[in-house]
Amino acid sequence: MFDAQCDLAALVYDSNDDPDAVLRDFAADLQARGTRVVGMVQTGQCADSSLSAVMVHSGETLLLAQPPSPGATGCKLDLSRLQAAGARVADALAAGADLVIINRFGKRERNGKGLGFLIERALDADIPVVIAVSRQSFEDWIHFADGMSVKLACDRHALEAWWRNVSLRTAAPIAPDHTTVCEVFK
Repeated sequence: MFDAQCDLAALVYDSNDDPDAVLRDFAADLQARGTRVVGMVQTGQCADSSLSAVMVHSGETLLLAQPPSPGATGCKLDLSRLQAAGARVADALAAGADLVIINRFGKRERNGKGLGFLIERALDADIPVVIAVSRQSFEDWIHFADGMSVKLACDRHALEAWWRNVSLRTAAPIAPDHTTVCEVFK
């Protein structure tokens, strides 16, 4: 079940989409309007071992790939670097945020590792979260989120519409004319 007023959104992308550019530009525009956005957006590629993430709250870029081994092709995610990046996002989240952006939902999050703890912390603090989710991983995402997620197309219009709805609701608490599914389960 999907609830358009849910604080958790999946930006669902296909191989021809660029969720990183959508999230990065969205975060920059929100920050320019005074919104406190924390989180990280993927940059670089595994193909050339430049896999990294930009911390949207500080602009810092952190390498996430392990140093390449001789003769290796592609790259391998360095879990300790990912966890260190997650800890930096958690610190920024603790200082206050209006929105949290998580770069990807992948097999580590699906298995209870990776950056899943950031989603839980943000939602426990009633801070909306948006995360990029590949179409191939969407079923796993729904299981991870217990179905309590908005499914967004990988475009700025869909992201803006969700944010407008969520931010208006959190900025001016007005009794809704109905109880949303997400509110029932909070």
